[in-house]
Amino acid sequence: MVEPNGATRSNPFLDRLRAGEPTLVLGIRSSRTADVVRVAHATGHHGLMIDLEHSTMPLDVAAVLCGTAGDLGMTPFVRIPERDYGAIGRLLDCGAHGIVAPRVEEVADAELISRACRFPPHGQRSQLSMVPQYGMRPTPASELNPALDAATIVQILLETPKGIGNADGIAALDGVDMLAIGCNDLTAELGIPGQYGHSAVREAIAAAGEACKRHGKLLMVGGISDRSVVDSLPALGVSPVHLTGFDTDLLFSAAKARAAAFIEPGVQR
Repeated sequence: MVEPNGATRSNPFLDRLRAGEPTLVLGIRSSRTADVVRVAHATGHHGLMIDLEHSTMPLDVAAVLCGTAGDLGMTPFVRIPERDYGAIGRLLDCGAHGIVAPRVEEVADAELISRACRFPPHGQRSQLSMVPQYGMRPTPASELNPALDAATIVQILLETPKGIGNADGIAALDGVDMLAIGCNDLTAELGIPGQYGHSAVREAIAAAGEACKRHGKLLMVGGISDRSVVDSLPALGVSPVHLTGFDTDLLFSAAKARAAAFIEPGVQR
């Protein structure tokens, strides 16, 4: 978000990325208790990305995870189901610090998302007076609204060639803080599923990076685990925020390694 005087809004999570500090985010898809948040905090993660797009997690569980993360000084994002405008206000009211909107292609859609995240005059978020960040203490709108507007991060996820084509217009929106590229969906849309090092993918990332640079926004790229590709992304304008994995794939990897320790000779348990 850009302030009325044209200055880039300060936010601890965003400031960390602007300073070039590596920032770790854990994806949560299947976990349903606050234990996973504490594990993420204890292992050095700075934020969470709670995935409601690819899970059956109810909003009240997401709210508990967000509230716990906030209490621990972490930044909880929630990826909403595609075009689920109605969930945004409830998630923010319950402690989410950021909203990730998937498969956005049009500038108008990005603007709708951003306006749902902030109070008038910057948006149309419905008024309330009690949020977890303030210990559920009733707080006047004159104090609460600007504080929550400043704390809320809007990330627009581009996953199609059309979305990439509109990256400049989306990045130009004052209410958008970050663009992100979901490379799993993008490579599928481009007809090159899983080919993350393909020139078409790099061209898309570079185009989004240029758009973000022009408008003072940050760019994140997700879905790539190949370190040789990941290490080449900063040159294309990608910020140092890393989705380390989802609880589901981390559990599988750990379970597979533990099983191997019991059946393979010489493997330390």
